[in-house]
Amino acid sequence: MKVLLINGSPNEYGCTYTALSEAAKSLNKNGIETEIYHIGKKAIAGCIDCGKCFETGKCVWNDDVNKLAERLDEFDGLIVGSPVYYAGPSGQITAFLDRLFYSAGRKLVKKPGAAVVSCRRGGATAAFDRLNKYFSINNMPIVTSQYWNQVHGNTPEQVMQDKEGLQTMRTLGENMAWLLKCIDAGRKAGVPEPQYEPQTMTNFIR
Repeated sequence: MKVLLINGSPNEYGCTYTALSEAAKSLNKNGIETEIYHIGKKAIAGCIDCGKCFETGKCVWNDDVNKLAERLDEFDGLIVGSPVYYAGPSGQITAFLDRLFYSAGRKLVKKPGAAVVSCRRGGATAAFDRLNKYFSINNMPIVTSQYWNQVHGNTPEQVMQDKEGLQTMRTLGENMAWLLKCIDAGRKAGVPEPQYEPQTMTNFIR
């Protein structure tokens, strides 16, 4: 089993990476492979609602979003990390996830997901809530921890002093590993997966 951890910070080895790495350690300890994927510093186009992904199966912007989308079948779980900017996730990660989920979200259905946020002081819970909405709209079990999945600090060194935050990351990794093993055991035991009805869309203005 393998978990993808997306680093949505422009700083590859900053505070968000520090938090994700702590969760990854717990996953590795439990025999779960991990990969931390950094989205980088370059500009990421947002979704333009062109609908081309419904025709071609991939986003019209042929960049790293499509490259990662092609690999999603490799992973059994997803953790998304972001710094907190104005009480929300980074613009890069929201643009990235908007397009990834819109064009390839079907590849993540039924896979456990979790959000991790890093902030200097405030705005963490609002950013955390925003990221969790990607999972809750996509039939993905949301993995929790002993507290909201956040760390505090202005540098990686300061994050390492946030003992409760780091423990929260380790607990998150433990819970993710446990849920993945439970899902695997259920499949081997013949427990049927959820069967979904064809989706009904209700528009309120006609």
